[in-house]
Amino acid sequence: MISLKQRTAETLSAIAEQAFSGASISSEEIYGMFEYPPDDAMGDLALPCFRLSKTLHRAPVQIADALAAGLADNPLFQKVEAVKGYLNFYFDGAALAAKVISEVTERGETYGSPLNGSGKTAVFDYSSPNVAKPFHIGHLGTTVIGHSLKLLHQFAGWNCVGINYLGDWGTQFGKLIVAYKKWGNKQEIEEGGIDRLVALYVRINNAIAEEEGTALADESRAEFHKLEMGDAENLALWKWFVEISLAEYEKTYRQLGITFDSYLGESFYTDKMPAQVQKLRDMGLLKIDDGASIVDLEEWGMPPCLILKRDGSTLYPTRDIAAAVYRKETYNFDRMVYVTSAQQSLHFRQWFKVVELMGYPWYDRLVHVPYGTVSLNGEKLATRTGNVVLLRDLFALAIEKVKEIMVEKNPALAGRDDIAEQVGVGAIVFHYLSNNRMRDINFVLEDALSFDGNTGPYVQYTYARTCSVLRKYEGEAKWKSQDATPEEAALAKTIALFPERVNAALEEYEPSIVTRYLLDLASAFNRFYHECPILSCEDSEKRESRVALTAAASRVLKTGLHLICMASPEQI
Repeated sequence: MISLKQRTAETLSAIAEQAFSGASISSEEIYGMFEYPPDDAMGDLALPCFRLSKTLHRAPVQIADALAAGLADNPLFQKVEAVKGYLNFYFDGAALAAKVISEVTERGETYGSPLNGSGKTAVFDYSSPNVAKPFHIGHLGTTVIGHSLKLLHQFAGWNCVGINYLGDWGTQFGKLIVAYKKWGNKQEIEEGGIDRLVALYVRINNAIAEEEGTALADESRAEFHKLEMGDAENLALWKWFVEISLAEYEKTYRQLGITFDSYLGESFYTDKMPAQVQKLRDMGLLKIDDGASIVDLEEWGMPPCLILKRDGSTLYPTRDIAAAVYRKETYNFDRMVYVTSAQQSLHFRQWFKVVELMGYPWYDRLVHVPYGTVSLNGEKLATRTGNVVLLRDLFALAIEKVKEIMVEKNPALAGRDDIAEQVGVGAIVFHYLSNNRMRDINFVLEDALSFDGNTGPYVQYTYARTCSVLRKYEGEAKWKSQDATPEEAALAKTIALFPERVNAALEEYEPSIVTRYLLDLASAFNRFYHECPILSCEDSEKRESRVALTAAASRVLKTGLHLICMASPEQI
């Protein structure tokens, strides 16, 4: 559709120049004014001419009439109508189908890609769980939004680097060390893995909350200080906790099809922070406020950015600045994307501004992509209180439900376990990515596990249906029909919209645009499938044309599913 709109805009620019003496309006301006009518009866594309009045010095109705006259007999369109200041375009369904099928066939896996990232590098910081805590639904947002954005950029030709910035440092490890020394058992930890670490973490937090005085809290801070100072025993325990956690995380990443290029966590930057603190000090940006070292951001309407505590220990901004400098030096990124909860938006605005004040010329290449919060039945998630739904449990429930359905509907299906995992995990991912990323979500288990209606399994099943048709057809197919049914035209138009949806998802850092598009495409294909006989069509040209249209839809469904972290099983 992008190329059709560009050609139409170029044609209209030339017509306007001829019809309105001395007037000049660029094709780019016209392209930006196009709209998609809310009802197909109003056309496939519309140009509101009201915005042209000031430039062309004519009434919108006059402009629409003149442009419509200039487009008479244009082969791009079945008809063009001027209606109350709007120019409505009706595409020829057969011509559109032929064009879009040709484009999909020619570009294959790259159809829909703007291919504008060649030679550029994007680094993505996402997922980033806190060590010794299992994945729960609160981690799903950063993980699937981040990975989808990485896949979208890769699709556009960017060189992408995925970083899992592990939360592997901080006073919580002092708590865990104390808890292990008091109540832990090596064999139990090795057998129970991360669950036993969580149990210890919850236990010590409860103990700290219940005790009179702060003895346990003080002891925890002391143990973490020993860790910071390189105490051999604490360092060995810390490394062990990290290894146990990573082994658990890898199981979830495998189910999601996610790999990372780096697992360098907060601890890696411990020796890289002093240089950045000294730079701030040398530049006169660091001020002392009640014993703490800050950068004053009042001029920019923000609270001060804390760099050092009273005792000289570092904070999150200090680590983030050091990490950004290291990543620029290591990867020379053109874009550095951080995917975290919207609750951290002020934090990122603050240290982004500090990076700018420090004179780093790449400050404007730092991007924070926030997303809404997740609650469980209206209550805030919290590992320390145990109010979570673990992702592994959620995935297991979804997979089991899919297996039950498959046993009932397709008991002879080969590879059922693998397919059930792809569909079950995909259902959870799709459920999350169906929403605008800024929307707060109250997670209800029954909703996530519902496969009825606009769901991931519906889209995956539609893809499997296209594969079934294509398996039964021998040879390649091209569009040969001289006309198109409304269902064929609607499907062709939906396929043609894919490049625009990808562009929008990239520009807005919004994977849900692709998710919603896939529902539209699945719906358009299923209407076509039910209303237009494909393999049973007696007319050989129509049969081949419909197979070709099916192949184009199949290609786009597969690409789209990949872009939102979902598998595309060919049989379900």
